[in-house]
Amino acid sequence: MMSAQDLSSYNTIRMAGVIRESIVDGPGLRFVVFAQGCPHGCPGCHNPQSHDFDGGYTVTEDELFDAIKENRHLAGVTFSGGEPFCQPEKLARLGKRVKEELGKTVMTYTGYTLEQLREKHDAGTNALLDVTDILVDGRYVEKLRDLTLLFRGSENQRVIDMNKTRRDGDIVLYDLEY
Repeated sequence: MMSAQDLSSYNTIRMAGVIRESIVDGPGLRFVVFAQGCPHGCPGCHNPQSHDFDGGYTVTEDELFDAIKENRHLAGVTFSGGEPFCQPEKLARLGKRVKEELGKTVMTYTGYTLEQLREKHDAGTNALLDVTDILVDGRYVEKLRDLTLLFRGSENQRVIDMNKTRRDGDIVLYDLEY
């Protein structure tokens, strides 16, 4: 049985913040969850305040889920950061509820490549990948910055259609012509 301390830690997500309605963080109207804590430290990052693992604040999964379900016009939820894969189990549970209970999509940004995430052979990482419909992978590289790119900041980053990638077994890029 979990202690109260364990349960509190299990049910909380360390956050840098949220945007309740965004049209730039994925397709359609999206609720954006900015996870707190990032090991990458990419020069020029647009969220440097999210790097400190002890920064930000905590919320429960239920509090976030309740805030998400308030807006029936959302197309989905986007996990950004910080680095979402530093809290993969918690975001995977939230993402699963978003998909199953609300029928919304999940998009996840990460500084890791999909290949690096797969190499971890980590249950939490795999769970977050499993609920992710669209993955933007790769570190932000300031010298490759391009403001004309949809849903990403630098040319090296990929926008991956995870549903087609799982189906085909090879990486399939998301069709950005919508």
